Amino acid sequence: MKRAGASLALALVASAACAACSRSAVPSAPQADAAPWIPPVAPRAEADAEAGSPEPIPPAALSGDACAPPTPPPTPTPTPPSNGVYLGRKLARPMSHLGAAWLDRAGRDAVQRPEHVLDVAGARAGARVCDFGAGSGYFTVHLARRVGPTGRVFAVDVQPEMLALLEQKLTRERLLNVTPVLANPSEPSLPAASVDLVLMVDVYHELERPDLTMAQLRAALAPGGRVVWVEYRAEDPNVSIKPDHKMSLVQIRREAAAVGYRITQVDESLPQQRIVVLAP
Repeated sequence: MKRAGASLALALVASAACAACSRSAVPSAPQADAAPWIPPVAPRAEADAEAGSPEPIPPAALSGDACAPPTPPPTPTPTPPSNGVYLGRKLARPMSHLGAAWLDRAGRDAVQRPEHVLDVAGARAGARVCDFGAGSGYFTVHLARRVGPTGRVFAVDVQPEMLALLEQKLTRERLLNVTPVLANPSEPSLPAASVDLVLMVDVYHELERPDLTMAQLRAALAPGGRVVWVEYRAEDPNVSIKPDHKMSLVQIRREAAAVGYRITQVDESLPQQRIVVLAP
């Protein structure tokens, strides 16, 4: 009897232990003030693998930043000329109308090669172009013939005497697609987005305010427009031009960048000058 009683006691203890285990494995009903019981969820990585979900989307794509165009760099604001010096270069004085005969000198075509300059500049029939610093109109006439009756040439100069000489030439040549414009260095010479090309032949180095003028010309360019500088090479000692009226390529790059232009082409095919194509 003692042995049987001991066995019964052991059985009761084991049964109580099993009941306790069962109560710990199955949750009891929640109390009124307790949070509801939530069954466990498989880890995220395992759940994604089982469902075959794609790679997670970057936060930038979710916010739309991945599709946004890059922000263009701000246009630099160069320091204006001081005491006749601009970015280390001495400004040249514009040639007076009293020397206009030199602009139409014999033999200029062979050295200047105007039609080649217009080819490099990309002047086309029907284009709206500007001869900035037109003088007596040497290049204006070539531009007017190139763009034809469906195009338009704005001949800009700061000297009314030069524009008077230009108008006489236009009358002789019977060119009707040219508009003379008297410029003021402190005011825009052209309406906004009005031209496809601005040609500046032996002119840029004479600007009184190159920083201001180039900013005004940027506003005058139509989408895809360009500015073309033609300047005598300062690096060539054989170019018999006053030093103030020549520019090195290093200086050209410095000044173009200072006013927010990039150089898209440099043509060195002229005997004494280089052709530089700029885009804003």
